[in-house]
Amino acid sequence: MLSQFNACLPEIFRAIDLTGVLLNGVLGGRLARIKRFDAVGFCVLAITSALGGGMVRDILLGAAPPVALTDPRYLTVALVGAGVAMLWKLESRPWRIALILADGMVLGCWAATGALKTLTAGFGIMPALLLGLMTAVGGGMIRDVCAGNVPQVFGGNHLYATPALASAVVMVVAQKCGYGSFGMVLATLVGLGFTALAHHRRWVLPQNSEWTLQLSSSQVQKLLRVRAARRAEKLGARQDVQKRDTENPQNPEE
Repeated sequence: MLSQFNACLPEIFRAIDLTGVLLNGVLGGRLARIKRFDAVGFCVLAITSALGGGMVRDILLGAAPPVALTDPRYLTVALVGAGVAMLWKLESRPWRIALILADGMVLGCWAATGALKTLTAGFGIMPALLLGLMTAVGGGMIRDVCAGNVPQVFGGNHLYATPALASAVVMVVAQKCGYGSFGMVLATLVGLGFTALAHHRRWVLPQNSEWTLQLSSSQVQKLLRVRAARRAEKLGARQDVQKRDTENPQNPEE
C-alpha cells in the first residue's frame, strides 16, 4: 500500500504544481483586471505570476532551459488562468476562501520543490531555503513589480513568505533525515495550514516603525562614555602587562 502511494506521489505533486500555475495565473489576471489592463497585460501578469519563481530558480541552479519552457503544459495552463480571470471576477466569499486554501497548498508544494531541487543539485541548506522561498513567492513579486506595485511580501499583508519559508525548512529537514517523499507531503500540509491560519487570525509581521530602537542624545552620549571607559580599561590592563614583562624578563633556558 505504501509503495503504491509513493509511486503515485510524483503525479500527485505534478497535479498540485499545475494547479498552482493555474491559480497564480488567475491571481495575475485579477491584478490585471484591477489595473484595467488589456489582453496583453492579462497574459503577461498571469505568466510572470505563475512561472516567474520557478524560472528564476532554474536559472540560478543552471538548469537551462527552465522546465516552464520545455513543458508546454505550464504556459498553456497559465494562459488559461488569465482567461478565467478575464471572463469572471471571482470576488465572492466562497471563491476567496477557495483561492486562499489552494494558494496555501501550492505555496507549500512550490517551496518544498525549490528546496529539494537545490539540495539535489548539491547546494547547502541556506541556498535550499532561499530558492525554496524564491520558488514560492518570486512569481508574485515579479508580477507586482510589473504592475507598478510594491510586492505584497514586503509587509502590510497576511503572512505569505513566512509559511513558504516554514515549508522549505520542513522539506530540508526531512530530506536530510532521508524522508524526502514524506517531507514533500508534510511541507505541503504545513503551507496549507499555516496560510489558512494566518488569514483566519490576521497574522502580520511587525513593521519597521513598530520596533525601531529610539535613543535620546543623552542616552547616546552615555553609551559612548561607557564604551570609551571600557576601551581605556582594556588598554590600561594591556599596558600593565607589558610593563611587568619589561621589568621582570624571563631568563632564557640554559
